[in-house]
Amino acid sequence: MAQCVQSVQEFVQDSFVPMVAVLCSDEAERLTRKNKLNFAELLRPFCRLTSEGHLRDPNNQLQVVKNLRICVTKLVPGAAPQLTGATGPPPAVALGPGQRRRLNRVVLSCQPQEGAVSTAVAAGDYDLTFNATTPWFEAYRESFLQSMPASDHEFLNHYLACLLAVSSSEAVPVEQFVKLSQEQHRIQHSGDYATPKWFIPNTLKYYVLLHDVSRGDEQRAEAAYEDMKQRYGPQGCYLLKINSRTLPAEQNEQIPDPWSQYLHRNHPQISQDRDDDDDDDDDDDPAVSSNTEENGVIAAEDHRSAGTGAEGGRPDAVSDPAKKGAGEAEGPTEARGACLTLTDHDRIRQFVQEFTFRGLLPHIEKNIRQLNEQLVSRKGLSRSLFTATKKWFGGGKVPEKSVSEPKSTGGLLYSPEAPELQIRKMADLCFLVQHYELAYSCYHTAKKDFLSDQAMLYAAGALEMAAVSAFLQAGAARPYPAHYMDTAIQTYRDVCRNTALAERCALLSAEILKSQGKYSEAATLLIKMTSEDSDLRSALLLEQAAHCFMNMRARMLRKFAFHMILAGHRFSKAGQKRHALRCYCQAMQVYKGRSWSLAEDHINFTIGRQSFTLGEPEKAVQAFKQILTNDSRQTATQQGAFLREYLYVYKTVISRSGLSLPHLPLPFIHSAATRVYFGHERRLAEGEKQAATHVSLDQEYDAEQASVWRELEEQLVAAANRGPVPANFQPSQCYLNSQTDNLRHPLAVVEEPMLVEVMFRNPLKVPLALSRLSLLWKLARDGHAAAEDDAEELVGKRDALERETTQSDDLVTAETILDFHLAPEETKMARLRLLPHKTGCLSITGVVYNLAAASSPDTPDDDGNVSAPDRACVVRQSPTLGAPLPLAGMQKAETVVVDGKQDLKIRGPRLNHTKEDKMFVRYGPDRRLEPIITPPMPLMEVFFLQFPTALLCGEIRKAYVEFCNVSGVSLCGLRVASTHPDFFTFGSPSASTPVTPLSPASAENCSAYKTLASAPGSGAACETLVSADDFGPVSNVVDIPVGGALEPGQSTQLPLWLRGPDQEGVHEINFLFYYESPEKGTKISHRVVRHSVFICASRSLSIQASACFSAVPPQRGPDRDGGALVFVDVENINTSEAGVREFHVVQVSSSSQHWSLNKCINPAKEKDCKVSSRERAKLCFRATPCKPPQATSDNKEMLTFADVNLGNERIVSSATPCGDFFFRCRRTSESRRGNAGSSGSRTPSCSRNLSEDTRKDPLHMGNGCNQLDLNIIVIWKAYVVEDNKQLILEGQLHVALQAIGKEATSLTPKQEAQEMVLLKFKSDPPPPAALPSAQLSRLVKSNLHYSETYAHDFTRNSVCVVPVCLVLSNCFWTDVDVTVDLRHKTGSSESGECACCFAWVGQSRYTLALCPRETRRLQLRACFLAPGVYNINTHAVSAAPARRKRDDDAAPPEVAQHGAGPALVVITDSNQ
Repeated sequence: MAQCVQSVQEFVQDSFVPMVAVLCSDEAERLTRKNKLNFAELLRPFCRLTSEGHLRDPNNQLQVVKNLRICVTKLVPGAAPQLTGATGPPPAVALGPGQRRRLNRVVLSCQPQEGAVSTAVAAGDYDLTFNATTPWFEAYRESFLQSMPASDHEFLNHYLACLLAVSSSEAVPVEQFVKLSQEQHRIQHSGDYATPKWFIPNTLKYYVLLHDVSRGDEQRAEAAYEDMKQRYGPQGCYLLKINSRTLPAEQNEQIPDPWSQYLHRNHPQISQDRDDDDDDDDDDDPAVSSNTEENGVIAAEDHRSAGTGAEGGRPDAVSDPAKKGAGEAEGPTEARGACLTLTDHDRIRQFVQEFTFRGLLPHIEKNIRQLNEQLVSRKGLSRSLFTATKKWFGGGKVPEKSVSEPKSTGGLLYSPEAPELQIRKMADLCFLVQHYELAYSCYHTAKKDFLSDQAMLYAAGALEMAAVSAFLQAGAARPYPAHYMDTAIQTYRDVCRNTALAERCALLSAEILKSQGKYSEAATLLIKMTSEDSDLRSALLLEQAAHCFMNMRARMLRKFAFHMILAGHRFSKAGQKRHALRCYCQAMQVYKGRSWSLAEDHINFTIGRQSFTLGEPEKAVQAFKQILTNDSRQTATQQGAFLREYLYVYKTVISRSGLSLPHLPLPFIHSAATRVYFGHERRLAEGEKQAATHVSLDQEYDAEQASVWRELEEQLVAAANRGPVPANFQPSQCYLNSQTDNLRHPLAVVEEPMLVEVMFRNPLKVPLALSRLSLLWKLARDGHAAAEDDAEELVGKRDALERETTQSDDLVTAETILDFHLAPEETKMARLRLLPHKTGCLSITGVVYNLAAASSPDTPDDDGNVSAPDRACVVRQSPTLGAPLPLAGMQKAETVVVDGKQDLKIRGPRLNHTKEDKMFVRYGPDRRLEPIITPPMPLMEVFFLQFPTALLCGEIRKAYVEFCNVSGVSLCGLRVASTHPDFFTFGSPSASTPVTPLSPASAENCSAYKTLASAPGSGAACETLVSADDFGPVSNVVDIPVGGALEPGQSTQLPLWLRGPDQEGVHEINFLFYYESPEKGTKISHRVVRHSVFICASRSLSIQASACFSAVPPQRGPDRDGGALVFVDVENINTSEAGVREFHVVQVSSSSQHWSLNKCINPAKEKDCKVSSRERAKLCFRATPCKPPQATSDNKEMLTFADVNLGNERIVSSATPCGDFFFRCRRTSESRRGNAGSSGSRTPSCSRNLSEDTRKDPLHMGNGCNQLDLNIIVIWKAYVVEDNKQLILEGQLHVALQAIGKEATSLTPKQEAQEMVLLKFKSDPPPPAALPSAQLSRLVKSNLHYSETYAHDFTRNSVCVVPVCLVLSNCFWTDVDVTVDLRHKTGSSESGECACCFAWVGQSRYTLALCPRETRRLQLRACFLAPGVYNINTHAVSAAPARRKRDDDAAPPEVAQHGAGPALVVITDSNQ
């Protein structure tokens, strides 16, 4: 149960107090009415004694009475009922209709105060807040206990004494006392009145003389009082002086009013003096039932369930007194006690104390003694005899069967003198004066007697009070007998059919159990007391049971919520709308957000209806909003009814509040998914023109792709600024969503539209119809005050332009979507457009629309017709508050349309920069809907013509690109960057551009290369010296040669050469076009256009090339400087996907600083090389060193292009597009290799641009010796027939030969995954430097020149000396130290077989230095002793790079050089 103001002991004691009647004369009544009170009301605030009273029990033990309270009420006799027989059973104790109405008013008038203290409970993951106290229940309980009519089976509510009040202004006050005494005696003993009931026949009469101090004669009053003391004794009378105030109280004087807390409760005991006549009239109406009387003061409510309301009902507007609110005063009341002073208050308090201590308590003590003596005298007889006497002679009781009671009650009616009733009477007297031990003994004795007589009503009463007495005994002599209470409740309810007594018993027992912490037993007891005969009682008890579940040690929250819902339902049936609403709201805390969707819907629906009935439509709107916004599991029909109810209530709220644009909950708007696009939508393809893809809302956002675009834009900005990227650089953002950087205000351009895509979701299973959907915005002008276009202004203008699709304004034009339908549970995008006309800061605040419940296309309406989804027939209405909506099936309800809006509030990303951000949850701003409108900027559109989608690897194709300036501002600085810079070229302005057609229509079968006719039979290569700077700087950014600025409306068309990627597959190629305005200092420094294209590359040819030095001595070759052989393998790897069956290699070109192809030395006669499918051809070329170029001041890199054509035409490889693609692919391959030697310098030669430390490195010297740096360009053609037309495909492939003996290929090698390397915390020591013998073994080339046959006469001279010339050639650009050792002996078997007696004569070891590319000859002599065949190649040649004189390091070790083959000489004897 809820917490109470009183303790359980105080509550039980105050439930049973001595009853005192008041009987006043007319003059005394007039005297008290000066204070707006009768005499009983005058005494009521002072009826609780502040001091202790004393009395002695039958054992002469002093008994202390503490905190005693008496109940003083006006004596109002009631007529006795007409009985059919002389005797009958005791009348049933039941509440009349008037009492029920008063109880209902008590609960209704006691509402929870706003701002009252509430209890917060945290149980698990529940956080509940509810009222800790229930004053309405306490008021009901107090009023109910005081409303209990007196019964014959107990004496607790019987009057013990009667106060007779007479005014001192009476002529003879004593005569008035005699009349009042006779009147009291007549009422008690005549038998004409059934009520009130009296405790004992000799009722205590206490005589009170009221004296008006302000007007009365005090001496006369004192004389009358002396006469009273002589007649009635000093303990039986009292002189009470009141009305001491002669003047009315001043306005600022504080007059205490102790009567307000008693008289404002409106319980029946207080108001019965004024309302008894009316109540008696109401009670006489037999047609009034209990439930009807409970609801009599409140208008009936429509108790339709949610299921009934689902068929089209709406909440009714009912006039309810509860609308006044909690604690609201009914009106100004007149001041009570205005003629009384504080002294008078003390006199009244003293009077009550004197009456109690000197009159009431002695009277009770005397009666207890008398009853005890009677009982003791009767106990002298044998108990068995006494029992037998009672059995045979009845013991003073008259058995009589009651017509209205069942047989189990016994139908017994004891006479007033029956000993059982005397025991009960003594027990009640002891209980009233707090002698609980003696009271329990008497109750226990009476209980046994009643049970033996089967007097169940009397037995239940004795059990009830015995249990209460046992609980109230000081020191807890015996435990609380809860089973006594259970038996009493069951007997009252089931046997005696007396619900009021059972309810009283349950209230007492539940409070006692609660004080002992037995909340579960208390809840069970309260729940058992609920029934259908009283909704108010059931509601209050269910609410208290719910609080019991909450106060248990292990809180039972779901039971609390369930019983609160039951209590709310019964409150609603009892007409207590506000209490019902409170119960549902408290239960909602448990069910909310716990996946109890059906329960939530029921609770919210009830809260909505109750709130609407109570005149709180705002709360009703919130409740209905929860039904619609939560994920509901209701059927479509139910949700449709909920939606109609919500729209009706919402319409009412709008009409009351006067808001033109309130917030609507439907449909859901996913604000975080809002996307914004700035600029015009791109034009679609026009004929052969293909528009640049750029950015649109139809594209999905890719974070990786966005980073690619950002890198490209940074490259363009750096190129435009001719330096690094500015620190304040921000990438262009035409498209914003939740994944983009929205911390800064985006930039938009005036007179360029903005497209806002809003995501709507319909959570219901019924369709929604939105109409006239548009954006809400406000604009802060630059240099002006904030000019806002509020929602109200928008709606007013929209009503005037109802049939137009857009609204024009001087600031911004907003587009309106007339009809926007959402299917059940559909998520749909709405694209809304704004066109700003002025600069400033624009803020998009939300969307505005009309909402209605659309008819489902699959569900027939009330007329049985199936509605089309695209029909939007909206009928406006202004329903009157409380007008019920016609039920479904009776007539078609008009569609309710409400105007409203929803805000677009987007939360930014979580901040995690500072310590405070990490400690607290903070979010940054999201300004995607807050663009800054800038002045006009240029706007460019890009179109492509004849742009292919599929190419062969290396294929060259010519396309055209068109640039259009569609703005009113000129543009300049046109550039482009791409992720594949080797894919395209616009040509080189300084290089010779081939003569090609300017229009796409004249480009059929026209070669993209610059072609020259070659002389027939010419096999030598044509060389051209070209500077690399002529083909543009080393950058991925390309300046587009448009010839200046593009004026507004101007367009230009440029050729664009494309080359298929070297690797097959689908390639995504991104172009980013950059342009800017000629005007500097604008907020938008530049603009970009994006274009993405997918190219499918198919296989064409595979080129593998290798090179080796020629073994022919330099002086014997055609070139005295020596040369190398280049082998080119061409393989057709095409799978005939593009209809290509054979390729023709028409030319092989080279590009290098040091080498060039000289001629083709292929043995084949046919010069044209054809390669069919799966075939391979091998070409051999001689390469010769290039002549060093003349030194220039600008230190340009010069390359020699050599073209060896295999056909009748020569393609100029140094011109566009061949040269462009070569340089672009060269840079790409260098970046892929990523080593310092190739990518760090544009000059591969290691002898010119290397540091001194690097030149001393032997390993690098060896690499430099083998370095070739020869780029091979293979140009091919293929013939394809498509659409009965022969097309010529042409292309080029590149192979970079880096070193001698190292094979190179045109195919890009696949990167293999790196193996996992174990983590090492300590680095390994460096490995010992190995001698680079393999790399340095080809520094010097050696050849022996001699006569292969030599004849000698051995008879004349036994020694034959043959001259031999040793030729040493340094083939590299390094100084070499050479050592020739003639004493070296070879260990090969061949030399052993060929040499018999052979020796070198003369100097046996030579040391010499060879300059770069130098040839030296040594004259040697070989000595033979006999004829034969000799191998004279026995010398050893070792070389090492020359060491400079200034170097302090040790000389590098010499490495043995590779020699030629065996040098055989034949020695013959001339005599033979």
